[in-house]
Amino acid sequence: MSLIPAAACYLVFSWWLPSDRDRYDDYRAAEACSSRASDQGQTDCLSTWHLVVEKTVNKTSGRSSSYKATLKDADSWRGTVSFGDPGPLLERLAPGDRVTATAWRRDIVVLSKDGVRQNTSEAPRDELQMNAALGVLAALVAAQACVFGAVRLVRPRAYEPFTWKPYGMRLLITITAVCFGVGLPATWIGFPWWSVPALVVPVVVCSAGLMYRGERPRAASGS
Repeated sequence: MSLIPAAACYLVFSWWLPSDRDRYDDYRAAEACSSRASDQGQTDCLSTWHLVVEKTVNKTSGRSSSYKATLKDADSWRGTVSFGDPGPLLERLAPGDRVTATAWRRDIVVLSKDGVRQNTSEAPRDELQMNAALGVLAALVAAQACVFGAVRLVRPRAYEPFTWKPYGMRLLITITAVCFGVGLPATWIGFPWWSVPALVVPVVVCSAGLMYRGERPRAASGS
């Protein structure tokens, strides 16, 4: 069981996080397309398109929130872009409005109108903190499963308190809460991604030790 989250952790730190970081760096370094680049169909530069809003969706209702704009050009192209929130531009748009779209690698990454800009959901973001939080979560779950399994193999008749209830379940809840409790604020504040594992691991290790000390008397009395 520990191999699955361990493999997930390896993929996060060896592929997903570096890939997102490189994509964001490439986007930040991209320049406006020249006329020659546009004629050659290059997509690593920033191209500008003038489009018309056909309709918008600005629905906020809990988990089913939806923020979209359907766009079209003077020819036959028609497409839909999504946003993470309604502001500052989407909430102002109405059918028939003319907007300027910035495209990068065949995706519309920014919409603007009258100086107001808003990134679409396709725009690369420097939010590697949550990548790191999920990678650390997978690593800690793998470590928990490995330790619990090893104890059962070494001491098949006396593996308390290394059981799912209550120690294992409490530890898993703690791991999840700490990973998200550190990862989300780090994303909002803008801390570097490596600060997430640097904070999460010591907190989880200390919490696991304190919970273990609390469970040992129960295990001794139960035996």
